[in-house]
Amino acid sequence: MFDDMVASQLRRLHVAWPQLVQPVQFAVEDVPPSDPAPWQADPDLCSQCFPAGRGTPARIVLYRMPIQMHARTRMDLQFAIRDELVSRLAELYGRRPEEIDPDWGLD
Repeated sequence: MFDDMVASQLRRLHVAWPQLVQPVQFAVEDVPPSDPAPWQADPDLCSQCFPAGRGTPARIVLYRMPIQMHARTRMDLQFAIRDELVSRLAELYGRRPEEIDPDWGLD
């Protein structure tokens, strides 16, 4: 179910912003790494983004278990997935999340 929700949000975002979504690789992992990189003073436990570099595309990784722990209902989970994807896309491209999705942060 989680992966289907992620795919649904990615399709929706791709329709609105194909130039932002298409070059990015997306992944879902169960939990974040237990040993954050030295430059991650306060790592986000729900998702991470990695900028493109040296032949590797930009990547966004969502962490299933932390996101699911915060969601009480299926709708909460859909909103949480949407917000994580939108905030990470905004971070990658130096935009405000509201520019990518005006409903970002609204439940």
